[in-house]
Amino acid sequence: MGHEKHFSLNEAREILIIIKPVLLKMMELKKILDEKGFDIYRHQFFGGIGTNGTGKHPVELDELVECIRKITGYGIILKGIDNGLIDFPHIRANGEEVYLCYMYGETGILYWHSLSDGFKGRREIEEL
Repeated sequence: MGHEKHFSLNEAREILIIIKPVLLKMMELKKILDEKGFDIYRHQFFGGIGTNGTGKHPVELDELVECIRKITGYGIILKGIDNGLIDFPHIRANGEEVYLCYMYGETGILYWHSLSDGFKGRREIEEL
């Protein structure tokens, strides 16, 4: 198995209730950082220095990192910061390891996909 932690569908749904506000905060912080011209992946402002010339990162980056730690601390796989895309590792009845997939704004965990298929291979949860 590729992951140590696996979620039942009910466990994932319960944790999702807790995680949704954190996902929203994460997306808001990413948008603020984008608007400030800060590249979170390179940990620098576009052009390499801060707006004040110090090169220090904005405080929102610390908050963003904390949101990511909260999400991943549950064993959830964060796939998209901008859109709140997360996966919950799950073991199907046939023993296959898959992901229960959620993207912020969806009404709940409605899809799953194999580890190799990714988002494009999402199937309805009823096919699980």
